Amino acid sequence: MISSSCHLLSLPLSHLRAITIILSPTKDSKMMKIAVFFSVLLTNVSGLSITTPETSVERRAFVSNSVGFVTTGFLSLPNIANAVIDTEGYEDGPRGLKYKVIKPPSDSDSPSPQRAQKVKAKYTLYLNGFPDVNPNAKKVDSSKGPFGEKPLEFIAGVSQVIKGWDLTVLDMKVGEERRIIVPSDLGYGAKGAGSIPGFATLYFDMELVEIGQMSQLGPEQLKWLEDNPL
Repeated sequence: MISSSCHLLSLPLSHLRAITIILSPTKDSKMMKIAVFFSVLLTNVSGLSITTPETSVERRAFVSNSVGFVTTGFLSLPNIANAVIDTEGYEDGPRGLKYKVIKPPSDSDSPSPQRAQKVKAKYTLYLNGFPDVNPNAKKVDSSKGPFGEKPLEFIAGVSQVIKGWDLTVLDMKVGEERRIIVPSDLGYGAKGAGSIPGFATLYFDMELVEIGQMSQLGPEQLKWLEDNPL
């Protein structure tokens, strides 16, 4: 998935139980006493979590730019950083983004969001391609859960989400659906995040469903926007 201090996608926090086995010698050197205890780790791999109505609002970690991820051996996915990318039929977006408009906006004359404006978007994130194109594609996260769709709400263009999302959303209109391919430098970079390996290309189905209010911008916020262009 970026590093700022926003709540965005305000991060899915699922509980993962990990078992730690400790072996310690007893007085009898041939005997070992096994103590097993459980540690509850917070992880953002929503694909492995069971979402309840109380936690569904937190299921959005993989787009977020501000959360810490826990990596464990049994959560890792195959190394897909060097997967072959099929971009036939895609348009060139800024800075290496590729996109395809799946559904046009509700009103082609409507405005796109501005930086610092609230938006809501539906999404599904895949690794290794899209499932209708590559059978090895892996769904990692989605705004759609077992209890229905929960669009992600965030402030556009202020690094609450990965750079690839900010650049895409600011170019969309309400009702528009896109399929986007995000290069690693606009996603999670060389380090990756959680089960997402370094240098991984990200594949999103996304829809802009609402443009909300503009944030109140004082001198400090305006200077930050000026000093932090996309």
